[in-house]
Amino acid sequence: MSKIKITYIISGIEKARAFEWIVENINPNSYDVSFILLNKKKSFFYNWLKQRGLKTTFIKQKNSGSLPLIFIKILIQLIKNRPDVVHTHLFDANITGLLAAKILGIRKRIYTRHHSTYHFEYYPKGIKFDKLCNFLATQIIAISENVRTVLIQKESVNKNKIILIHHGFDLNEFTNVDERRVELLRNKYSIPKDRKPVIGVISRQMEWKGIQYIIPAFSELLKKYPQSYLILANANGPYKEEINRLIKIYHIENYVLEIAFENDLFALYKLFDIYVHVPINGEIEAFGQTYVEALASGIPSVFTLSGIAKEFIVTEKNAMVVDFCNSSEIVGAIDHIIRDEQLKESIIHQGMADVKIFGLKPFIKKLENLYA
Repeated sequence: MSKIKITYIISGIEKARAFEWIVENINPNSYDVSFILLNKKKSFFYNWLKQRGLKTTFIKQKNSGSLPLIFIKILIQLIKNRPDVVHTHLFDANITGLLAAKILGIRKRIYTRHHSTYHFEYYPKGIKFDKLCNFLATQIIAISENVRTVLIQKESVNKNKIILIHHGFDLNEFTNVDERRVELLRNKYSIPKDRKPVIGVISRQMEWKGIQYIIPAFSELLKKYPQSYLILANANGPYKEEINRLIKIYHIENYVLEIAFENDLFALYKLFDIYVHVPINGEIEAFGQTYVEALASGIPSVFTLSGIAKEFIVTEKNAMVVDFCNSSEIVGAIDHIIRDEQLKESIIHQGMADVKIFGLKPFIKKLENLYA
């Protein structure tokens, strides 16, 4: 029996362990996997794939004006590959990859929907492109019930075209972290050991991520716990200037560390005593991998209910839940965790148990069933 040929087309990714997990775990006896990567330069992920001998094509992505040329290059590459399945990820890859696959008559055209209501709230022009992708795809992977609802109710997609597949995680990588790796990061970023508690945030700096409500909350926390320390990781994005302005307004520059990018995500979580992720409404987050990652790492967390959190997070059971856009509730929840050791240990234990539903094996099995 011949292998099913799958071509992944992905845009704008530097490094993503999630795609590495797919490569490492998909059945090599049944599936022949290749990649087309759109990016400004050859990425960490490109080099990772090449080192493992996977067929990988790099297409330089300059700006949106280069999409016609990218489309032609993808078309040529798909003619060479002749895949049975094309699976696209992220906006530019979806548009160019699905269109090229449609023109070539590739029968199985899948895209994973990684955003929820972002275009409805911030970029209305993008809605027509979402609808184009919905039309071009034969199947759409919704990564959460939230995304599935948006596709059906806001974009009128036939529900039979949508497959709900939650992200899968190798949960062992979050629990089995050598302490030496954590200490390497502590030294790398010169984090004093006497600064406690360390409040962690891993989030691109965009208005809808709600970091602007964490800053004043942390300022209040300092009044009660003067040795507190705030780490803002993945500190890039269109809202960065506003975040930096707030840091200065609240005079917390000496208590904040900003990390643009850290490769060892698993050790990074272990630097935190408490984790905070507070998107500004319930629909804007498509999934929110960081909800799962923080709990899998055993970090007591403060959340708003957006994306996947709406499906499994329960306050004082596996995390602390706060209202949207509410700094006072954020600082209150952090203080509650600090003061109540029994609660802290309880939500850590239950959180680590509850994220097991997002294990890697069920995720890979669902993908393989979809491809087959």
